[in-house]
Amino acid sequence: MLLAYFSRAGENYFNGGRRRLTVGNTEVVAGMIGRLIGCDVHRIEAAEPYPDDYEPTVARNVEEQRADARPAIANPPASIDDYDTVLLGSPIWNVRAPMIMTTFVEPFDFAGKTVHPLTTYAMSGLGTTERDYTASCPGAKLGEGLAVRGEEVAAAGPAVEAWLRRIGLLTR
Repeated sequence: MLLAYFSRAGENYFNGGRRRLTVGNTEVVAGMIGRLIGCDVHRIEAAEPYPDDYEPTVARNVEEQRADARPAIANPPASIDDYDTVLLGSPIWNVRAPMIMTTFVEPFDFAGKTVHPLTTYAMSGLGTTERDYTASCPGAKLGEGLAVRGEEVAAAGPAVEAWLRRIGLLTR
């Protein structure tokens, strides 16, 4: 089992305002999952890091989505062949996962694998991740996703555990 996630610390949206995070919301949830199920964890890092401030990050994301860009990844894994289940974690930016998630999945063969989206969000829940991963991970079975509101990640442990039980990844 592999948990691959992208997360961004720095200035983030928080209850209509801004808050500076030392650890990104998705990384917080990924840490919970990694501790609970002991899976392999891969943090996706942008070759060109996203800005620390919120507005420049939003502007970059809007441009990447408009251009259908594939931002380079600094540390792509060589393969995901050894995994049957892949959890794909990211924030939701402008109703969808950042384009770096498409960069991550496109080189790999997902045939026969189960993919579970995991998102942190302000207003869009899973956003378009189910549709997007269905298109970009051909042959994969799309399993139940989990969406955690960014402002609620610190208290998300029970929801994360319940989700992992529902999808059969936590049995204790």
